[in-house]
Amino acid sequence: MKPEGEQGRPPLISVKGVPMIKTFADIMGEVEVFQAHPGDLLISTYPKSGTTWISEVIDLIYKEGNTEKCRQEPIYMRVPFLEFSVPELPTGIELLKKAPRPCLIKTHLPVQLLPKSFWEKNCKMIYVARNAKDVAVSYYYFYQMAKVHPEPGTWNEFLEKFMAGDVSFGSWYDHVKGWWDKRKEQRMLYLFYEDLKEDPRREIRKVMEFLERSPNDQLVEKIAHKTSFKEMRQNPMANYTSIPSSIMDHSVSPFMRKGITGDWKNHFTVAQNERFDEDYKRQMEGSTLHFRTEI
Repeated sequence: MKPEGEQGRPPLISVKGVPMIKTFADIMGEVEVFQAHPGDLLISTYPKSGTTWISEVIDLIYKEGNTEKCRQEPIYMRVPFLEFSVPELPTGIELLKKAPRPCLIKTHLPVQLLPKSFWEKNCKMIYVARNAKDVAVSYYYFYQMAKVHPEPGTWNEFLEKFMAGDVSFGSWYDHVKGWWDKRKEQRMLYLFYEDLKEDPRREIRKVMEFLERSPNDQLVEKIAHKTSFKEMRQNPMANYTSIPSSIMDHSVSPFMRKGITGDWKNHFTVAQNERFDEDYKRQMEGSTLHFRTEI
């Protein structure tokens, strides 16, 4: 039984074959016709792949390391989330209508659902991919705390849904491969979460070079420190604690939970891991994309 007055969680809605959060699906008509500015930078990821981390890195690069400027608004205001739509908060489209352009824009959309204007205007794009096992675990906890998703069920039930692509934003496999294949025809930097964890300074330099900013050592050092998991977890402008608890309940699981590589080992049983590996091999067959599940 639901407590008095508590709403049931909405089911996912299919948008051109991709399962979406219901309130996100409701505005996809507006998203589809969104007009990108040639100078806009698109930050794209599958959920739970380091989106907020890379967004904070890039915003600090744009603001030349000025942390005071970055602390004036939460990250979801500084980097509007294109397809975002929940009750009580402005939609991503509404924020983008007010934002000075060009600007930073975040999306979790698979390539086939991205508004055509991003391709037509030849916008720069940064994609971050994270290994599937850690994404599955992180997404399971996120499903529990972010009430816009359906109930996740048990870990085993959720893992089956994840493997089948029956989760919000669809198949992880299709998502990472779709964007990987697009990188050759677009101005795109394709990064890996594990590389960012292993050597954040190296990856920050890579981002700065892609954005044609001179990567001076002092600035790289400052950004690496300010965007460490420990710093960001304590930063109310980055950790999503300003979102109403009716939407994200941090008492169930914090938005920034662990931020590590290899947490999947604490969740996968031997049988689950074997089944996952077999399915992974089948789904990634023929792709030149390779991931590390530990560093």
